[in-house]
Amino acid sequence: MGSASIGGKKVGHGNPCFIVGEIGINHNGSVEMAKKLIDVAKEAGCDAVKFQKRTIDIVYTQEELAKPRENPFGPTNGHLKRGLEFGEKEYAEIDRYAKEKGLLWFASPWDEQSVDFLEQFNPPCYKIASASLTDDGLLRHIRAKGRPVIASTGMSTMEEVAHAVSVLGEKDLVLLHTVSTYPANDEDLNLGVISVLRSAFPSVPVGYSGHEKGVSPSVMAAVLGANMVERHITLDRTLWGSDQAASLEPKGLELMVRDIRTWEVSRGDGVKRVLPAEEPIKKKLRRK
Repeated sequence: MGSASIGGKKVGHGNPCFIVGEIGINHNGSVEMAKKLIDVAKEAGCDAVKFQKRTIDIVYTQEELAKPRENPFGPTNGHLKRGLEFGEKEYAEIDRYAKEKGLLWFASPWDEQSVDFLEQFNPPCYKIASASLTDDGLLRHIRAKGRPVIASTGMSTMEEVAHAVSVLGEKDLVLLHTVSTYPANDEDLNLGVISVLRSAFPSVPVGYSGHEKGVSPSVMAAVLGANMVERHITLDRTLWGSDQAASLEPKGLELMVRDIRTWEVSRGDGVKRVLPAEEPIKKKLRRK
């Protein structure tokens, strides 16, 4: 089994599950809310938080931006997209605050210009969103930076995943099984794909990025061998925003991290033996 190194932490078989709180756009354009979510991730015991970065006029057509869409920032889709996008000032503060808290942070760049923008912050890795998995130019541009890469595989065929791996190479790569619905129904999660990806790419760590409402499927993913678990996080699922309902609130995130760590302690080494603590019980209860 292979491994990847992210910010000095090993991700792969035999290492603790690397847990990411995805803030994404759940900050609703507020740096102060982003900082509160960093606090939530830190207090729950996450290893990192993740954001998204887009160059709006590259990722979206003018037609798409002009579409009517009432939102807190104005009457069009363009007002929404620009209102949710952080720039250099905001990310500088996020960088400062996350480092102060001792938490890694990185982002999903949706275009080459966003990759170049994020480079100034010396990120520990890059994340490729499911929507970008077949963008070979973006994949090559990200890989050219020489950093570890995490790739989500939602809305993709195995052939598309294999092609992305061939473009990226397997060194310092992590693949995440993902179902790209928000929120995802339990019957659609298909957690068995984690094992399929592990078999198909034995030298690549495999993880899970969940969009379901509950906590337990993400813990199950770790039990099935996920080396990384990523979940959207929010202060309140009833807040305005497209990703809030598919996110974990602070208590849910805390429970998920706790249960994954409990699994890591409980799974042992798989060798059947009589424990020293069992010996007096054995002596007392065994008749023959």
